[in-house]
Amino acid sequence: MRVIFAGGGTAGHINPAISIADYAKSRDDDFKALFIGTKSGMETRLVPKAGYDIKYIDIEGFDRRHLLKNISVVKKLMQSRRDCAEIIRDFKPDCIVCTGGYVSGPVAMASKETGVPSLIHEQNVYPGLTVKGAENYVTYLALSFEETVNHMKHKDKCVVTGNPIRKEILDADKQTSCDRLGIKKPFVMIFGGSLGADKINDTVIDMLDRINAEQEIELLFGTGVRNYDKVMQTIAAKNITVGDNVKITAYIDNMADYMSAADVVVSRAGAITVSEIAALGKPSILIPSPNVVRNHQEQNAREFEANNAAAVILESELTSDKLYEKMMSLVENEAQLKLMSANLKKIARTDALERIYELMIKMSKGNG
Repeated sequence: MRVIFAGGGTAGHINPAISIADYAKSRDDDFKALFIGTKSGMETRLVPKAGYDIKYIDIEGFDRRHLLKNISVVKKLMQSRRDCAEIIRDFKPDCIVCTGGYVSGPVAMASKETGVPSLIHEQNVYPGLTVKGAENYVTYLALSFEETVNHMKHKDKCVVTGNPIRKEILDADKQTSCDRLGIKKPFVMIFGGSLGADKINDTVIDMLDRINAEQEIELLFGTGVRNYDKVMQTIAAKNITVGDNVKITAYIDNMADYMSAADVVVSRAGAITVSEIAALGKPSILIPSPNVVRNHQEQNAREFEANNAAAVILESELTSDKLYEKMMSLVENEAQLKLMSANLKKIARTDALERIYELMIKMSKGNG
């Protein structure tokens, strides 16, 4: 099977595509993949590292605040659609898989133009602008939630698959990960996404002296790639001591090990992140981003909270004292951790890769 994948910008769009590609590769000895992305996104780093080829197009998202800027965006969309059609004709894929981000738009459009069947995957309950725009062009709409069907025009194209979760996440073992990482104390990991989140970073910086002084936990702090230098400069300017129990990194490469080892995860509430948290049964404190369409991260977080599977702190209410106290109250309450973990396992969906692969097989057979 030959497949083109499109997904770009953040790791939340790219890692699912890589997971699907890896799964297909494990099932098909003749599998070949080509990714399409932009040179400004995380795909420039993550896709080659995963061992896949990538072609780049020049595309950007629509600016909802400055509408006149969208004239150039539309021009780029039309040109990138033509570029994608050329890439498709050259690679000759059996099907196309889009996992979101604005790069998926012109790829979906070009799939219709070239007659190659395609699907686009929606991670969240409410579909984003790219997915809404792409549903006229794709063969299938692979959805993560039953409720999402109600928001789509082409309900006949909808298939509920869940969110694809990386095999290394599904296979991870807590004790093995702790041994590999040398973790001896209760372990907390905090991150604001692959690009980072200023408010979360500032809050964690203000907790570091207390974490270092009390020495009750080990902490992994992922700043995001664009904020690492800023965080380290702030720590130095405030004369904050970073002890041996604290590790600070720009990007968490071996997420499976660290999340598996964690007793508590503190993160945004992006769909892929919360799906991985659920699959591993990891108690969490979710801080939904307020800067997303239709506030979908808070919807994700509130669903977990309603099932007593996570605690939620809105960014507008976030302080270092509040986060530290909530974090430590969980770490110290073994019964609550076990209850949250059990509740997470009830709502976790772990077969999305298999379901999406089945759709790829159907598309490939139809295209053959």
